[in-house]
Amino acid sequence: MFKIKNIFIVIGIIIGLWFGINIGRDEPLLSNPFSHKPLQKKLLESGENLLDKGSQAIKDQLND
Repeated sequence: MFKIKNIFIVIGIIIGLWFGINIGRDEPLLSNPFSHKPLQKKLLESGENLLDKGSQAIKDQLND
């Protein structure tokens, strides 16, 4: 009984870490948490976010 309980605890910790890393990186839950994004993909995503925020700010200023 004690060994089964410990096995479930270890499995729960592993699954929790897996999901936690993916949630922190804004990735799908079941993706590989140890894979690294290429630098080019990171830069493209941050550039897209910057453009979206900038265009929204301009639209807000024009509407006021």
